[in-house]
Amino acid sequence: MKTCSLEGAWTLSSSPSGVTCPAEVPGDTHSALLAAGKISDPYWAEEELAAQWVGREDWTYERTFSLTADFLAEKSVFLHAESLDTVAAIFVNGHKVSTTCNAFVRHRVEVRPFLRIGENQIRIVLASAERTAEERAAALKYPVPYTQFPVQSPHRNLLRKPQCHAGWDWGPCLMVAAIGGPLYLGATSLGRIEYVWTEQSHRKGLVEVSIHCEVTSPEGGETTLEIMLDGQRITTPTVLKPGLNLLQEKVVIRRPRLWWPNGHGAQPLYDLEVSVAGDSARKRIGLRTVEVVNAEDAHGVSLTFVVNGRPIFCKGANWIPTDALPQRITREVMDDLLSSAAAVHMNMIRVWGGGQYEPDCFYDLCDEKGLLVWQDFMFSCALYPGTPEFLAEVEPEIVHQVKRLRDHASLALWCGNNENVGALSWFEESRKNRDRYLVDYDRLNEGVIGRSVRELDPGRVYWPSSPCGGPGDYSDCWHSDGRGDMHFWSVWHEGKPFEEYLNVRPRFCSEFGYQSFPSLDVVKTYAPRDQWNVTAPVMEHHQRNPGGNTRITENFARYFRIPQGFENFVYLSQVQQAIAIQIAVEHWRRLRPLCMGALYWQLNDLWPVCSWSSLEYGGKWKLLHHAARRFFDPVLVSVHPGKDGSVEIWGTNDLPDPARGRLEISIRDFSGAVRKKFSWREAIPAGAAALLRTITASQIPDRPEKLFLQVEGTVGGRVVRNTFFFATYKKCDLPQAEITRKIEAIPGGFAVTLSTNHPAFWVSLNADDIPGEFDDNAFTLLPGSPRVFQFTPKRNKPTLAAFRKALTIRHLRETYE
Repeated sequence: MKTCSLEGAWTLSSSPSGVTCPAEVPGDTHSALLAAGKISDPYWAEEELAAQWVGREDWTYERTFSLTADFLAEKSVFLHAESLDTVAAIFVNGHKVSTTCNAFVRHRVEVRPFLRIGENQIRIVLASAERTAEERAAALKYPVPYTQFPVQSPHRNLLRKPQCHAGWDWGPCLMVAAIGGPLYLGATSLGRIEYVWTEQSHRKGLVEVSIHCEVTSPEGGETTLEIMLDGQRITTPTVLKPGLNLLQEKVVIRRPRLWWPNGHGAQPLYDLEVSVAGDSARKRIGLRTVEVVNAEDAHGVSLTFVVNGRPIFCKGANWIPTDALPQRITREVMDDLLSSAAAVHMNMIRVWGGGQYEPDCFYDLCDEKGLLVWQDFMFSCALYPGTPEFLAEVEPEIVHQVKRLRDHASLALWCGNNENVGALSWFEESRKNRDRYLVDYDRLNEGVIGRSVRELDPGRVYWPSSPCGGPGDYSDCWHSDGRGDMHFWSVWHEGKPFEEYLNVRPRFCSEFGYQSFPSLDVVKTYAPRDQWNVTAPVMEHHQRNPGGNTRITENFARYFRIPQGFENFVYLSQVQQAIAIQIAVEHWRRLRPLCMGALYWQLNDLWPVCSWSSLEYGGKWKLLHHAARRFFDPVLVSVHPGKDGSVEIWGTNDLPDPARGRLEISIRDFSGAVRKKFSWREAIPAGAAALLRTITASQIPDRPEKLFLQVEGTVGGRVVRNTFFFATYKKCDLPQAEITRKIEAIPGGFAVTLSTNHPAFWVSLNADDIPGEFDDNAFTLLPGSPRVFQFTPKRNKPTLAAFRKALTIRHLRETYE
C-alpha cells in the first residue's frame, strides 16, 4: 500500500478572532499558539485563566500536499486520521468529505474522487468543543449533571473528548483542539488491513495462537495471507470480496516462553507480522493467561488477578495523561514515567477513565516492563446521556479501542468507567429521579460498552465500574470494604487520621491517596519567589482540590511540629504523604490473600501542581515514590500497632519461593542507643503474609515518646529496612543531628556517603535543578552506620563541583527550632 504522510507543518487560524500562526501535526491549538507567542505559558502563575478564550474559538488547520499520477491510479485512496479532537469537519480541495464528534475514534474515509494530480489542499475545521457542549446541554430534555472543579468548562460529559481537558481537582482547564497521529493518505487497489488480533489457547507444552485479520477491499481480488510468528512462516492463498473481509489462521508455538508481571518473571515478546493485499501489520505479543477471580466467599466478594495460574498481589498507581498539552505527550516521557513505576516494584497501572486511551507506545512499554493495565473506558465522575445519538457516538469508540488494544500482554481488565455508579447519588437531579438516570447508565454501560466488550474480547473480564463489587453489584465501595474494588478516600476527603487505614480491609483498593507539594525545582517553574507561601494566590491556583492546602497544613498539627519556612513546608508535605500511603500499603499487603491489590492515586501529574502524585510534572520522584520502592518490595517486613500497647512484626512475600534470612529488631532511644534487641532467622512463606513476632508492652523499655524501633536484615536475598515510631512525631524530642557528607564522582554519576552523630529521620537528598535520582531517599540514618547513596543524572553529567554545590540534605528535625 502506498502512503502519503500529512504530518508536519500546517497553518492554524481561528474564528472569530482571526488569529493565524504556524502549527505542527500531530499537535494542538494551545501548543501552536504558545510557540508563536500568541498566548503566555498557561502553566505559569495564573496564565491559564488568560488562555480560556482559546477553547471558545473555532480552529482551522490547513496545508497543501502533492500527489503523483501513480498514487492516484490506485482504486482506493483514503484519509487515515487516528484522532481528531473533537468536533471536526474535513475538507479536501473545498469538498466536505467527512465529519466526526469523537476524539477516541480512528477515522478512515474515501477521498479519491476529490483529489487531483499535483497540488491539493486539506482543511480540518475543529469547532469549539465548549460551545458545542453548551448547545447540546440546551437541547437536552432533562439535565445530565457532572462534577465541577475550580476552573471548569461546562458540560464536558456531553462530548467524547478527554474529560480532564475541562478541568479537574489536579488539572487545568485547557480545552485544546487537536489532531493526533498518525495522519496520512493511503492508496490501494487490492485492500488495506483494518485490524489484526489474536486469541491464545494454552495447553501443556504449547500455545495455539489464532490470528484474525480484517481487510477492506475496494473491488475484491486474489491475494496471499502471510503470517510470520516464532520463526514460522505460513502462507495462505485467499480471495477477497469487495468490502470487509475476515481472514483467519493458526500458529502453534511449542515450549512457549511465558510473559509475567514485573517481579514475577521475564517479559518475552514474540514478533508477529501479518501481510496481505500489499499491506502489512506488525506487533509483539506475550503468551500468558489472565484470570480475574471475583467470587463470593466468607468475607464478601474477592477481586484477585491470577497470571499463568499464580495469584498476583497488584501493586501500582493510577495513571492520568502525561500532559495537558497533547503535543508534549511523547514516548520518551511515557518511558521515563513507566520506568520509574517498574523501578519501585509496581506491577499494575490503572489507566483512569477521565483521561484518554493512551497511544500504542504506552501499551508497548507496559508489555516490555511487565506492568499489567487496568483499562478504564473514558467516562468519569458524571452521569452521561442515554440518547440514541450519544450511544451511536460511543459504540464505534468502544469497538475501535477494544480491537486496537486487546492483543497487549499487559492488558488485564476492561472497566466501564470511573465512579459513575457513585455519581448516581452525588447530584440532586439523580437523587430525585434515580430511575431515569439509572436507565441511562445501563443503556450506556451495559447496552453499549459491556455488550461490545463481551462480543469483541470474550476472554477478558469486563468490570462494570470502579469502584464496584462486580457485575450487578451496586455496593457503596467507598465505605464498604468487603466487595470487589474500593476507592478509599476517608483519610483525605473526610479528614480522618492516617490510622483509619488500619480499620479498612479492602479486597482490592484501586484508589486512595494523600497530597503533597511538588519539589522546589518544580515550584519555581510556575511561581515567582514572592508567591512562595502556601496561601499566596499562585500557590492556591495550583491547588485544584478545594481546601487541599488547608488539609495539608491542619494535618501537620496532628502529627508534626509546625515547619518553619516554605522550603520546610514543601519537604514536610512530601514526608507526610509518604507516611500516609506507607501505612495503608503495608497494612493491606499483610492482609493477603484477603486483600490482593493496592493502587494509589496517583502516579503522575500533567502540569506543575500540588497533587496526590508520586512523580512530579517532569518525572522527578517525590519522597513517596522513594518510599514506594520499600513498601512495594517483593519482600516486606513491616511494623504495626497491636493490642494492649504491643507491636507486631509482619513479613510479606510476593515471591514464588519462601524468603529466608535473618532479621534484627532494635528498640532505640533518640540518642541512637540500643535499649532492646531481638534477632532471629526467619522464613516468610511463598506468596503469603505472616505474623513474625509480637513485642509486648512489657518488652518496650520506656515511654513511647522516648523510643523508636528499627528493622534491619536480609531476607530472600533482599535488604530490608523499616522504622517505626511508638508515638506521633510531634511528641518525640528529636536530637539535632549533624550529618556529614563525602562526595565523589563515579562512572555514570556520583556517590554520596553520609554519617550522623544522632539518628536522623526522613533524610532527603536533592540535587537542586539537576534532573536525576538517588538510589534511595527518605530514609533513616543511624549513628555508627554510614551509608552510601548513588545519584544518576538523567541527562548530561554535571561537574563534581556543580553537583557538590547543588546537593541539599534535609531531615525531620531541621524543619523546626
